[in-house]
Amino acid sequence: MTCDLRPYPAYKDSGVPWLGEVPEHWEVKRNKLFLHEVNDPSVDGVEELLTVSQYTGVTRRRERLSDEGQLLTNAASLAGYKRVQPGDLVMNIMLAWNGSLGVSAIEGIASPAYCVFRVKSGVEPQFLHYLLRTPLFTGAFKTVSTGVVDSRLRLYPDVFFRLPSLLPSVPEQSAIVRFLDHADRRIRRYIRAKQKLIKLLEEQKQAIIHRAVTRGLDPNVRLKPSGVEWLGEVPEHWEVMRVSRFARVGNGSTPSRGKPAYWHGGAYPWLNSSNVNRGFIDSADQFVTQTALQECHLPRVAAGSVLVAITGQGKTRGASAVLGVEATINQHIAYITPRNAAVSSGFLHLALVAAYQTLRALSEDSGSTKGALTCEDLKRFKIPIPPALEQTALVERILTETGALVTAIAHAQGQIDLLREYRTRLIADVVTGKLDVREAAERLPDEEESEGLEEGEGLVEGDESIGDGDVDAAPEEAEA
Repeated sequence: MTCDLRPYPAYKDSGVPWLGEVPEHWEVKRNKLFLHEVNDPSVDGVEELLTVSQYTGVTRRRERLSDEGQLLTNAASLAGYKRVQPGDLVMNIMLAWNGSLGVSAIEGIASPAYCVFRVKSGVEPQFLHYLLRTPLFTGAFKTVSTGVVDSRLRLYPDVFFRLPSLLPSVPEQSAIVRFLDHADRRIRRYIRAKQKLIKLLEEQKQAIIHRAVTRGLDPNVRLKPSGVEWLGEVPEHWEVMRVSRFARVGNGSTPSRGKPAYWHGGAYPWLNSSNVNRGFIDSADQFVTQTALQECHLPRVAAGSVLVAITGQGKTRGASAVLGVEATINQHIAYITPRNAAVSSGFLHLALVAAYQTLRALSEDSGSTKGALTCEDLKRFKIPIPPALEQTALVERILTETGALVTAIAHAQGQIDLLREYRTRLIADVVTGKLDVREAAERLPDEEESEGLEEGEGLVEGDESIGDGDVDAAPEEAEA
């Protein structure tokens, strides 16, 4: 796709250290010269609700409960939300530094916590969408944002207006947009194909685990009714127990980010629910202090416990992982710590993996607009318990039979990650003038309009982090 692309014939010093050299005929203009802020509040809030994300840009907020028509928002009324017109730049000023901004292709309303900017004539809005979301520009946003910690950094409009942007001529902006839209469509198709493969492999893996966890290793074993819908019949020598009979269950909290004494110099691992997707957790990337452990009553969760994500709109809710190190957790995770060796953490984890869809359904029956499991749900949840030696054999058999599938899934996911990295780098090189795409854009065939996001390319799977950029619709961390 880029093999025939070359740099521009001549460059000049932009006069901005972090921009470096730019194509000789491009302009460097402050944002205030071609953008102005608009604040047009909705009267009744009946317009389409929009959200902005570092992953998806500006999109309709379509997360809804199964069989429910409620929008995913905590606001009692959407009156006063800001009107957005197609071509407007929408920015979450708290998360501009991580790319939570974008140009809207649709009309709607956005959170009052956002800023809405309208593009003046002489600028192609989609060019700005690509430009301002590059790592070069989000890095500049972070440098000039105000705040103590990343989660509280704010890029105020007056500061944003003073920043420079790169502007080729309008025809060249249009050529760049045409080229990048074409490249983006192709990359999305590749990613979608890989994701379909991963889905098939995951289904096969899930079937193997479910069969082993509910029927055991002996195909001729006598069965008995379990009395549990998701289990059906189980080997007659197995027990079926509530989790509370053999394990302790609890969850954690998030120490206030505004108190450095809870985080600065911390050495005790603190986990959020995104870690649960790893399957086995042997490290952390966030740490709290002893002061936080004591004052916020954080649990010290023993190694060998199983963690379960109890909230989340993506695939995370209901997922589980074995904890390989002692750690503490936030309020979006529950821990299950077996009281003795009668139930191994490895088997418990695989039993919960087999019950994943049941846990998801249980969370959606709670009546919450967001869907959530509770510690009480997990305490009451019933799983099969084979004898200890049989648990060990089952875990070993499952790991053996699913090993090739796990490898294939990891390989496909690695290819997706490389495609995404390639897309990010290509966009950055083109919109900052490292590569000249004018001739390449002229040779492109007419194509269908940009397709929707591929499955799994939307909001990050996760928990309390407001990574989807909607500070009203996404719950902030409940601080202890």
